[in-house]
Amino acid sequence: MSQDDRIRLGADVGGTFTDVVLATDDDLVTTKVPTTADQSVGVVDGVRKACAEAGIDPGDVDEFTHAMTVSVNALLEETGAKTALVTTEGFRDVLEIGRQDRPDLYDLSAQRPDPLVPRRRRFEVPERTTPEGVESDDGTADAAGGSPVDEAAVREVAADVRDCDAESVAVSLLHAYADPTNERRVADILDEELDVPVSTSHEVLAEFREYERTSTTVVDAYVTPKIDSYLGRLTTEAVDLGLPEPLVMQANGGIADADTVREHAVTTSMSGPAAGVVGANAAAGAVADERDLRGLVTFDMGGTSSDVSLVRDGEAERTTDAEINGRPVRTPMVDVTTVGAGGGSIAWVDEGGALRVGPRSAGAEPGPACYGKGGTEPTVTDANLVLGYVGEDADLGGELSLDADAAYDALAALADEAGMAGPVEAARGVYRVANANMARAIRLATVERGHDPRQFGLVAFGGAGPMHAAALASDLDVGTVVVPPACGVLSAYGLLAADEKHDAVRTYRTPLAEADPEAVDERYDELEREALAEARDPDAAVVERQADLRYGGQSFELTVAVDDVFDPEAVGDRFHDAHEATYGYRMDDQVDLVNLRVTATTERAEPATAHAAGEGAEPDVREARFGADGDVYETAIYQRSALPVGHTIGGPAVVEGGQSTVVVPPAWDAEVRPDATLVLTEEDQ
Repeated sequence: MSQDDRIRLGADVGGTFTDVVLATDDDLVTTKVPTTADQSVGVVDGVRKACAEAGIDPGDVDEFTHAMTVSVNALLEETGAKTALVTTEGFRDVLEIGRQDRPDLYDLSAQRPDPLVPRRRRFEVPERTTPEGVESDDGTADAAGGSPVDEAAVREVAADVRDCDAESVAVSLLHAYADPTNERRVADILDEELDVPVSTSHEVLAEFREYERTSTTVVDAYVTPKIDSYLGRLTTEAVDLGLPEPLVMQANGGIADADTVREHAVTTSMSGPAAGVVGANAAAGAVADERDLRGLVTFDMGGTSSDVSLVRDGEAERTTDAEINGRPVRTPMVDVTTVGAGGGSIAWVDEGGALRVGPRSAGAEPGPACYGKGGTEPTVTDANLVLGYVGEDADLGGELSLDADAAYDALAALADEAGMAGPVEAARGVYRVANANMARAIRLATVERGHDPRQFGLVAFGGAGPMHAAALASDLDVGTVVVPPACGVLSAYGLLAADEKHDAVRTYRTPLAEADPEAVDERYDELEREALAEARDPDAAVVERQADLRYGGQSFELTVAVDDVFDPEAVGDRFHDAHEATYGYRMDDQVDLVNLRVTATTERAEPATAHAAGEGAEPDVREARFGADGDVYETAIYQRSALPVGHTIGGPAVVEGGQSTVVVPPAWDAEVRPDATLVLTEEDQ
């Protein structure tokens, strides 16, 4: 059976809803169910609902892919495992010392988050690994000053770990990235003495920089018990339902089988947002090619926050320099910029009298005032209703009727506090401030990284993204906005389109001019074997090599592609070009090779789905406000399911659908593509 003929299911867990997409050979069924405290319960509910709507049995599903928020929630809410840290004698406090940079340069009272492992659960063992190695063949200290680990001391530490009731252990020894001999022995002894999972830095992140490596290893240990328990339950429930065992979205934008992910729990830290970026690329990549755009800016606006990422040359931008809740996580992941501006973000007035929006959110309960569930604080959704973008008679998701009076009352109270004329002026202010916050995130992902947003298209998705996308595009001089048909569940759709990916990295520090190509290629061969060992079908995987480089004396690196045979001159040229593109200049200084990277990718076909063209219908009309002055326009209201292929809508218009609402401002047009994608274009572009 080809991939195109398989029945494939994707389930993405969000903070409020769990989205499910079911693709057969000729149909795409989408559904939403409430997210549950045990996320696996909501996933199973969604699977049953989607299968019922498609008229199939769960046992007919050939492939089940999943994205969840278990690990990131554990980090944000600090509800992970009770973790212990074992490290080299004298380095107990690396996790707490961190780096000299400040969360806010000019805020003298800025606070860092507390370490995930308090000092009483951080333990030292006598050993020394140097960048050159540990020990000689006879077990004595080597010439570089390294020495083997004191095994008796490790067993004493194991007893201390047991006494503190730790639920997991992170092991991060000095320079274990260069030689893991001591770290492996420590892990072996802890496995013998304890019945808890052990995470080792040479397996989690074989890179130099003690703080970041230790932090990432601790994060892995901190979330491992929750991920292991959750995926164990989900796998059991899936098999009982007749589904295949789940494949899991990783932060790097690729999937892996559940057993592999349970061994590398930190790789799930940005599972959901990564799936959204993959889905946006799959759904809108053809538009970028047709219009000769340099790439896509993906814009996912949900209820609490907005996520922005960049796609270039058909690939999502990735980073290894990320933080979650103030803690470094250095595993490869899709580069996502997040701001606290979503449909449920609360508008408020600060001490200086300025209008602010977010980051606090009304959430799902009680939600925006217009939800009629007891919420009284004004939100972005309330502002969209007052401005006419959301109809007062709208029935969100077929389940939620809106209370327009409550939205007006909440914004009237905000207007009184801010000294505005009334709820309409307050709504305009909320809309503009929220857009300013999101435009700033887009500039962070583009302009501040050397990219001109005017050369990109904006892909809008999430429940609220298409309402704000055209206005944001106008502010940024972006002339093309793409709204996929499954925009409200695009992260779940992305699960069906994602390739399988496995990464491996190792520090290899040397001046590039002095690098021995044969020795470097040998290291790459080792990394390839490591990455391919994780693949479900190693013969089908394609391996790509990369390297991290920097100018001598710099603190951080840029990643460039490497050919199958290492050529220092070609790699250096690519680094100079990348540095100039990123920072605007290049230098003649020495270039240092720092890290070697390998990614093994197994491609999967995107789901083949047919679109039933709408037959067209006369639009309704209501008043909506546009522009800085809030001018009132008679605005056409279309139902997205009724739009025929090839139809062009002139703004101002609103296109309503079960998943989201698309706002087409004056001076914008929207065209319906054969796959039901809406492409919005500003008339003067």
